[in-house]
Amino acid sequence: MKKIILPAILVVAAIAGGFMMTSSKAAPEVTFTALDGRQFHTSDLKGKVVLVKFWATSCVTCIAQMPDTIGYYNTYHDKGYETVAVAMAYDPPNFVKNYTADKQLPFTVTLDSDGSAAKAFDDIKFTPVAFLLDRQGNIVKRYIGNYDKKDFIKTLENTLAQN
Repeated sequence: MKKIILPAILVVAAIAGGFMMTSSKAAPEVTFTALDGRQFHTSDLKGKVVLVKFWATSCVTCIAQMPDTIGYYNTYHDKGYETVAVAMAYDPPNFVKNYTADKQLPFTVTLDSDGSAAKAFDDIKFTPVAFLLDRQGNIVKRYIGNYDKKDFIKTLENTLAQN
């Protein structure tokens, strides 16, 4: 009975309250394609603290989080923080482009047209899922769904303070 209850509690916590997982493994090496067609790799982000956020225009939680995502970027970008918003393969590119332009997103938005980035980052199927990477390209934390803003800021500031 206990073997069933613990996984069920973890699933409920992940869906309802935003699950955070601490990690120290290297982020997968993927090729991102920005809306302007520019391509870059995970390794190109080394030297910066990066939030890789998987999202979709159809995701209510993703859209609700976007003002905070913009705020974190605007507050911490000059301190070495970057955001890469990865639109899921099922999200129509014109929806992503229109939303990005309408909301004037200040960070890099990419299209994961073939789903390869989502697959490489633990086979992401639903959104939002975000990964905070340190300056060496290691995953510091994975955030699923809604997450505690104060904890995120504390983790972000601690990661920015490390060399």
